[in-house]
Amino acid sequence: MEIEKIYGDLPVLETDRLILRKVTLEDVEDMFYYASNDDVSKYVTWDTHKTIADAKGFVEFILQRYENKQVAPWGIEYKDNGKFIGTVDFVWWEPLQRTAEIGYVISKDYWGQGITTEAAREIIQFGFENMDLVRIQARCLTENIGSGRVMEKAGMTFEGVLRKALVMKGEHHDIKMYSILREEL
Repeated sequence: MEIEKIYGDLPVLETDRLILRKVTLEDVEDMFYYASNDDVSKYVTWDTHKTIADAKGFVEFILQRYENKQVAPWGIEYKDNGKFIGTVDFVWWEPLQRTAEIGYVISKDYWGQGITTEAAREIIQFGFENMDLVRIQARCLTENIGSGRVMEKAGMTFEGVLRKALVMKGEHHDIKMYSILREEL
């Protein structure tokens, strides 16, 4: 499977409560709303968005990746209100190894409702069924309890702690590694 075949025309995915779709310029304000929250950006690699231009710049970066048929996120749209509430994606994909890593971020307004787990499960299934993956992994900072729970509820197995494996915001961090194999789905 080639990256360009999937990301040349990123498909819309749907769950009970969510539509996973391409991010658009119309999502800038909603992205700024959640990405400007320090609690949301605390455990991610990017800095808290300080201005609407920060969100617009990131959306434009995503659009460029779509245009170039590169790995890029799905936007998470909440069906009940049509709001863009976050992103879920394959952070990287190694087609020859048949492995990939997922990542996600969601507005604090939607924490604790199983929404991130629902989105993660959908792209995990997509990865095994459409990308010929054998292994999907995810990582989080050891102190990010919520993200670890999402991974567990999505069916992933905790593999261990990678000590000082990530430099984020100028500091080394320990990260927890989780994975799921195709035969475990």
